[in-house]
Amino acid sequence: MADDLRMALGELLRKAQGARDADVLREGVRVLSQALMELEVAQHVGAERYERTGDRTGQRNGYREGVWDTRVGTVDLRVPRVRDGSFFPSLLDPRKRAERALVAVVQEAYVQGVSTRRVDDLVQALGLQGISKSQVSRLCQELDAEAERFRTRRLEGPYLYVWLDATFVKVREAGRVVSQAVVLAIGVKATGEREILGLDVGLSEDGAFWVQFLRGLVARGLGGVRLVFSDAHEGLKDAIRAVLQGAGWQRCRVHFVRNALAYVPKSAAQMVAATIRTVFVQPDEASAREQWRRVIDTFQARFPRLATLLDAAEDDVLAYLAFPAGHWTKIWSNNPLERLIKEVKRRTDVIGIFPNTAAVIRLVGAVLAEQHEEWQVTRRYLSMESLTKLAGEVDTTAPPALVAVS
Repeated sequence: MADDLRMALGELLRKAQGARDADVLREGVRVLSQALMELEVAQHVGAERYERTGDRTGQRNGYREGVWDTRVGTVDLRVPRVRDGSFFPSLLDPRKRAERALVAVVQEAYVQGVSTRRVDDLVQALGLQGISKSQVSRLCQELDAEAERFRTRRLEGPYLYVWLDATFVKVREAGRVVSQAVVLAIGVKATGEREILGLDVGLSEDGAFWVQFLRGLVARGLGGVRLVFSDAHEGLKDAIRAVLQGAGWQRCRVHFVRNALAYVPKSAAQMVAATIRTVFVQPDEASAREQWRRVIDTFQARFPRLATLLDAAEDDVLAYLAFPAGHWTKIWSNNPLERLIKEVKRRTDVIGIFPNTAAVIRLVGAVLAEQHEEWQVTRRYLSMESLTKLAGEVDTTAPPALVAVS
């Protein structure tokens, strides 16, 4: 065996001339690993190759070709075998083909929005042999348990403010590519911290799906909700009224202004938007409502349909005025959730078409869990001083009182 090792090292030295450092290191790992396996199998059977001895306890049975993914690249090995199948080199792990480092790299790439096709290029850049899309998917299955644990965890409220919204992704369903809704919820606790409350995926963003989603949040501990923020989706509004009884509803001011511009010609859009926004710079509730009426009067003659819309939407768009002024800029729109959705879309757009719903939950769940953890170590979204100004006493230590479910 010593002669074989010497010959192998000599061959390695010859190949090293003019070769890349990475190739030399990988070949060195192969030679050493092969020698260690030969030594171990000889000890296992009690004899060297072709040696006849009374101490022999087993018979060798040739080799099998194998590959070993290491940090220096993929190494081709000839793994010794014995006839009774009782030998496996301790150098290798019989249960894994790739090192845990490779799994971690693939998972991280997937969470960061790298498509499965591009993951193959990434793996090859690490000096490893390419892995198929099916292998990438299998490696990413480990993320499923973490995503499920996160999205079904117990909620520890109460949660004073809750934001709801949805985005859409493309998913293969029964041989077709369909658009599916990803619904999300975030909330602010009575102690001022932000949390991601939940996510789900469904075929459409209808009222029944929103009711099911909100009931799931309530069952997990959502309670004490004072104000809910969303766009004016009728199904969502009906679900809020049905499940979160007693909570107010704030129509996103940004979405409202966009909707209002549909009632005026493009030439007047900039002027109309600026006029409506004058309401939101008023210092108190009385001034804001007075300015809202002025805006209606301004547009009554020229844009009567817009004036009617403004009149009907006043209480919904100005619901934030009933809360501390220090909260207004953070609760008068759906922007906190819109920013989160933008980050989710940045990751999901790279994938393009998801193979199934489970893959959507896997990726979006991992992204949300990552953001949730970041929020836990940053400063409060709302200060404790501002929270004490809320009408009525807010018990920040009491368990959440579940709201009624119809």
